Amino acid sequence: MLLAIPFGIAIGLSVGMLGGGGAVLAIPVLVYALGQDVHEATTTSLVVVAAGAIAGGLRQALDDRVCWRHAAALAIPASAGILIGTAANTAVSGSLLLALFVPVMFVAAWATWRKAGAESESEAPQAGCPPLVLRRDVSLGLAVGLLTGFFGVGGGFVVVPTLALALGFAMRNAIGTSLVIVSAVALLGAGVHLIAGNSLDPGLTAVMTLACVAGAILGGSLAPRVAQRTLGRSFAVLVSLVALYLLVSTAFFGGPPAGDMS
Repeated sequence: MLLAIPFGIAIGLSVGMLGGGGAVLAIPVLVYALGQDVHEATTTSLVVVAAGAIAGGLRQALDDRVCWRHAAALAIPASAGILIGTAANTAVSGSLLLALFVPVMFVAAWATWRKAGAESESEAPQAGCPPLVLRRDVSLGLAVGLLTGFFGVGGGFVVVPTLALALGFAMRNAIGTSLVIVSAVALLGAGVHLIAGNSLDPGLTAVMTLACVAGAILGGSLAPRVAQRTLGRSFAVLVSLVALYLLVSTAFFGGPPAGDMS
């Protein structure tokens, strides 16, 4: 259980600085380092990431980095996607979940890297909230809900590049808005997973959650000191490395360890 502390801090740093990526780290850590089966790990990760996102989002909100109308337009329709995604989660094996997770992660990493590399600091989008296009935001919210329910992720690794690429957000505003969205959808996703019968370890979850909150607060304090391009590229590298690890694991080593492969 002590291993949950450094891992929780690292997950919190990712959430606080990058607006996502917490579950991208949490699920492999819970499965490969802490011995949980994949379905239990997806539920635990939602609780941990929700707490970290709330802690990180409070700092971003105080710094006026949250576009609240966009956050609401995405988070509300995500609830429908969560219900559908959770039903699918319980119907597939842990190995298949991880295998399907990998290409989604690579696409998100590529999009974020491309966006960050195309912008110099002088060319980056200005701070402030772009106009709300309701149909586009609602569609994104549904997609995030599906990912949350199915993979047990908060969706930040998809929300951040989508806000930056499709909606024209500055990276800092994309991070702040993502944290609010992740807070809402991860909390709802955790509740739906538990109702659906997925379990979690209360002690391990509590320890990792507290560590994640501490890391998210620290990450939120560090983020304003880092260039937008650096934030974007760091996010892309993080997601790519974990995706590569999962790809090697599922392709050459039979997927997640013994645990629950059903």
